[in-house]
Amino acid sequence: MNRANFLSDALDGLGRWYVAVPPFLIISFLAALFFVTGEGQARLQEAGERLQKSAAREHSIDELQSSLSRSVGAQRTFLLTGDSRYLETYSREVTEIEPRLEDLSRAYAGSDASLGSVRDLQVLMGKRLADLSMIMTIQKTQGVAAAIALVKTSVGSDTGAIIGDNLDRLRDREGVEHVEAAAHWESSLALSRWITLLGTIINMLLVGVATRLVYLDMRRRAALNAELRDQKLKLEHEVGERTRELVELSTHLQNVSEREKASLARELHDELGGLLVGARMDISWAEQHLTKDDADLKVRLNRVQQNLAAGVDLKRRIIEELRPTLLDNVGLFAALRWQMKETCGGGGLQCIESYPDEEPRFKSEASIALFRIAQEAFSNILKHSRAKTADISLDMDDETLLMRIADDGVGLPADRFTAIGSHGLASMRHRVRALGGRLDVRKPASGGTMLIVQIPAANAIANAVAQVSESAPT
Repeated sequence: MNRANFLSDALDGLGRWYVAVPPFLIISFLAALFFVTGEGQARLQEAGERLQKSAAREHSIDELQSSLSRSVGAQRTFLLTGDSRYLETYSREVTEIEPRLEDLSRAYAGSDASLGSVRDLQVLMGKRLADLSMIMTIQKTQGVAAAIALVKTSVGSDTGAIIGDNLDRLRDREGVEHVEAAAHWESSLALSRWITLLGTIINMLLVGVATRLVYLDMRRRAALNAELRDQKLKLEHEVGERTRELVELSTHLQNVSEREKASLARELHDELGGLLVGARMDISWAEQHLTKDDADLKVRLNRVQQNLAAGVDLKRRIIEELRPTLLDNVGLFAALRWQMKETCGGGGLQCIESYPDEEPRFKSEASIALFRIAQEAFSNILKHSRAKTADISLDMDDETLLMRIADDGVGLPADRFTAIGSHGLASMRHRVRALGGRLDVRKPASGGTMLIVQIPAANAIANAVAQVSESAPT
């Protein structure tokens, strides 16, 4: 195991090229083996051709000698018996001698060592055929007795013996050549087999080395992938933790902001409102006790009274923007109706509203979140949509609370749905996620923009126990 790790570390130090070395060696070796095998096949083919040529020469020698012997035997039998069938055999064999002699000459073509013997044999065969022809001529002209007497002499017998000796020498030489060719073929075959066996063994070794290297590389890759996977999981866990922390921090900041807004609204209502109301009461008392002769002072007091009334209205609007009193005192539906009225009245829109007949008791965080989402959506409609109509609908069942806000304006571009700079959408999306819900922004085929908020009913509506505990005096 340690040796394998050491080899793996060493290979890692060499780089990635080491995996390509064994295939390169295998291909190079196979190419060399191909050429060596080709040379072996050429040697085998050469040895086979030598065997074929030697066998062909021996066959030509045997055929020539057999034709000559049959022609001489047929002639002598014809002279002794007078049977014409032997004359036909003689004539046929004599006719075949010349082609067989040519075959023998072609078989020795290119062989300088035996070509001279073949040429001498051609001369002797011509002389022998001439002797046979002379005997047949004498038989026709002088009779069978004269021809037989000539045969009994040494006419042609010496030439026949020399021809036989030459054919025997050629046959012996071809026998030696045949043995040498057979030995050469066997040695070439054995060499080819040994080369093939050696090549197979080396190739198997190279394949084993390549397999080992590939296996080590695969193990290294697997270990690297496992390490990367662990790092990825660790990073994903860290990202999840950081995201959860950011979500919690953002939710906390939003809650703190809402509490600060509510506290500021209460302070403005209680303190600033008391001051403004007290000032108006004092101004009213002063107006009542003012003499009728001082008209200029009365005008000034009336102007102060109007300014104080405007301040009270400003204070009321600021308080409603910070924390709608309708939301805490009357409920979510009343706050949404008020917000819708303010939006449509200020922007000249035709507004459509749809709410359930009975309003449930919403959780505080859910009601303020839904109100802020609607407030942001109405603000976007006035600023960007150039719409003529806007509508809001809120539906509920046992599992889901669904709020839709739509307009017939120019619509929001698709790339703005999840753009980083879309802080309003990001804030709405975060409020919905904090309640375990989902926010969808769609662009209907009819135009405009539709905002869909889905929140689990359990996260939005207070249960009976919570309602009792919230309504109990503290």
